[in-house]
Amino acid sequence: MAGRDIITIGRQFGSGGHEVGRRLAAELGLTLYDKELLKMVAQESNICEQVLEDYDEKPTGSLLYSIMMDIYPSMNYVGNTLQQQVVQAQYDTIMKIGQKGGCVIVGRAADYILRDNPRLTSVFIHASDEFRIKRITEYEHISDDKARDMIAKADKKRASFYNFQTEKRWGHAASYNLSVDTSQLGIDGCVTLIRRYLELKNAR
Repeated sequence: MAGRDIITIGRQFGSGGHEVGRRLAAELGLTLYDKELLKMVAQESNICEQVLEDYDEKPTGSLLYSIMMDIYPSMNYVGNTLQQQVVQAQYDTIMKIGQKGGCVIVGRAADYILRDNPRLTSVFIHASDEFRIKRITEYEHISDDKARDMIAKADKKRASFYNFQTEKRWGHAASYNLSVDTSQLGIDGCVTLIRRYLELKNAR
């Protein structure tokens, strides 16, 4: 049933992945989890939302742990490092969401976490550099050069996080069920394509 579908969305920065996810969730009557996921993780763990935001989709194994402990000295985490606890907390929350079904999850390597769930459809949203630069400059009111810099840094961060957390490669077609180009189809066209894919999949 379409109402129990789980759609995960990986996305290039500036490609409109969040917007695709938002519209898809609205049209299918599913719950959207993007930044909302951090609030849910914070509610179900002893990790405050600010810490989760600072770690959001960043690879572990860096200097962030020592930095975060300097910023939040009052937090007394015992056992695993703070990095590991953040990753575990997000994993546990995404697994709970997956058990319920009926959702769209943006980012956070959710496709890998839920890879054994038969209701999962993983999607990657990408677009041309020109399309992404135009979207970012219009939204952020910045120059093309600054937009290019934001794209390079954001994509590198997302790729590093995904590649570190999973056994797959971020953005590679083989890592996902479906890969769609918003610069070719537009946001609405991509939503329509994903919906058609789900219809065909659910009809089998």
